[in-house]
Amino acid sequence: MNNLMDAILDACRSAGRSADLSHELPTVIRLESGASRELASYCRDADYAQILLVTDECCYEAVGRDVAAYAQEAGLRAHIVFIRLNAAGDVVADEASIVQVLLEIQRLSADACVALGSGTVHDIVRYAAYSSRIPFVSVPTAPSVDGFTSRGAPLIVRGEKITVPAIGPSAIFADLNILAAAPAPMIAAGFGDMLGKYTSLFDWQFGRLAAGEPYDPFVHEMTRQALQSCADHAEEIGRGTKEGVAVLMRALIESGIAMLIFGQSHPASGGEHHLSHYWEMAFIRSGRRQLLHGAKVGVACSIIAELYKRVAADGLPPVREGAEPHAAYRAAATHWAEIRKLAAALPDPAVIMALLRAAGGPADIGELGIDAELRDEALREAHHVRPGRTTLLRVYNTALQG
Repeated sequence: MNNLMDAILDACRSAGRSADLSHELPTVIRLESGASRELASYCRDADYAQILLVTDECCYEAVGRDVAAYAQEAGLRAHIVFIRLNAAGDVVADEASIVQVLLEIQRLSADACVALGSGTVHDIVRYAAYSSRIPFVSVPTAPSVDGFTSRGAPLIVRGEKITVPAIGPSAIFADLNILAAAPAPMIAAGFGDMLGKYTSLFDWQFGRLAAGEPYDPFVHEMTRQALQSCADHAEEIGRGTKEGVAVLMRALIESGIAMLIFGQSHPASGGEHHLSHYWEMAFIRSGRRQLLHGAKVGVACSIIAELYKRVAADGLPPVREGAEPHAAYRAAATHWAEIRKLAAALPDPAVIMALLRAAGGPADIGELGIDAELRDEALREAHHVRPGRTTLLRVYNTALQG
């Protein structure tokens, strides 16, 4: 069986990226039908005698029951912990979920954790394993996000979204039989997360020009190609075919690996993610059930693209009267011809929305249940979500607000 990680490393070496990245990356990535069966032998060979399987009720039915049986057949001791739902009925990566898993790790003296689920379950496990200094293994149940390989965990702490250091998986077993059977909205959410790279790649270039933020053309191209593969297969992804889901899941994994190679989330997270995170925190504060991350990102991408194309055409707004222009504002003005060219290359919002619909996902805020007031509030305030990141959204708002 092929190891996708080998192919990715070969591409890095061919591009002259021969530095040893093995300490940052998973050693094994299986993306094929039946991949979940390999988890037990991997854990046995790695001497993970006592493993903690972390999941929720839905993901247990999808893959957890089988994985537990495979582990037992391999002579492993496997204990299952179901993440408790919050008051709104969601699995959330918050303090309560983290402590729940930490206590189980301590009680069992677990050698490793296995994340059986989608993005949120992985965020809980990667931080709990990191805090406990044990490895974790990934068994995704839906191609819903690009964060499976991430070394950072976005957590909700006292109602606020923060990203903290964590660990990436030592191995990923992405079973196409399971992924293709995932609910259609989760597959569409993964597509939305990938489509957000249109504006995140723009913002990365913008940050390079306006603030001298670090940039890597190889990682940019790796992410762009993963994005393009999804756009080219939007209808297959929308139909949920194994071929379409394989394209999507590979792109999500490659996007995650690109972030690991670069060492930061710039390639895959810009203004569109800031809007998504802002909406998420607003929903938590009001006690509403959460929306899928990628669904929000996809819709936010079209909103941000519309703003960026308009600002690029009109120019940056004048700095608020009595305020001094920030260094990023002055640098952006200096590089405005190049910034305008980059913005012109962004797809029109109507194209982004058509791709989202082809993949079976929501394409506007009304389909998300977000009203115009929250949309506009996020456009004004969401740049505060990541205060250290220079995006066109930040520079635009700073000029207007001072």
